[in-house]
Amino acid sequence: MTAGSTASRLREAWGYLRWFYWPFGAMSARDIYELVSTNAFSNDGLYLNLGYWKDAASIDEACEGMARLLAETAGFQPEDTVLDVGFGFGDQDMFWAESFAVHRIVGLNITPSQVTTARRRVQERGLDDRIELLEASATDMPLDAVSVDKVVGLECAFHFDTREQFFHEAFRVLRPGGRLVLADVVPNTPLPPGFARRIQRMNWNTFSKKYSVPAANADSHDSYRAKLEGAGFRDVRIESIRHHVYPGLHAYMKRDPRMLARFHPLARFPYKMTLHFDADRVYSAYDYVLVCADKPA
Repeated sequence: MTAGSTASRLREAWGYLRWFYWPFGAMSARDIYELVSTNAFSNDGLYLNLGYWKDAASIDEACEGMARLLAETAGFQPEDTVLDVGFGFGDQDMFWAESFAVHRIVGLNITPSQVTTARRRVQERGLDDRIELLEASATDMPLDAVSVDKVVGLECAFHFDTREQFFHEAFRVLRPGGRLVLADVVPNTPLPPGFARRIQRMNWNTFSKKYSVPAANADSHDSYRAKLEGAGFRDVRIESIRHHVYPGLHAYMKRDPRMLARFHPLARFPYKMTLHFDADRVYSAYDYVLVCADKPA
């Protein structure tokens, strides 16, 4: 092993120690995803979403199923220009371009390594004439007003500082009659007062710190709706789909060791510990919502 590779491994180990075990300070979303790199959830692609498990038997089917759910909820049309915020490694964009034949996709992402990798993958797939990926923030979009037909975000808006600012930017760039669709994570409905609720609150606070979730993004369904309507959106629909996300993911991690094997050993341990408990207990703090809102025509 060379000195360079040893130093790289030590930096990586320190990154995971800081992320999962260091009690002082928190990492930014950008630093987290730089650290995770291409250690993706899925076996075949580089998806990082938790998956939609309603009809899925594997993590690959579930991750693609979540991308399909967003596209169908948004009502993708061949003439659409779609804005994808937080595009990860571009898996959903390539899937949407090939399966829904949308005219053009523009992606925004603040993580440089993801942007570089996604651009290369899109080019290798021969889709760079239809997919443009930018290193830019969803809360300060380098796009003209009324320039896109759909804005979609696959499991990323909880990171945005803030989600409400993103709503205003999404409204600005959407054309009249355009639609915003998100798969997002918010606090679950509080349990009855007592020990279980204290654990639930502690788990959400830990998640917020470890996964760079601003305090302003701890929305209930009602405050989420109010922020969307305050940005100008109408016909807001917020549906909890947590029953099609967390139980399926939890069961899959138990039966297929390949998923956890892709994680760094220091990240693998906390996830392995959760497998000793049932999904309701592990994920009691989190709701997973499908959000759809329209800009008035």
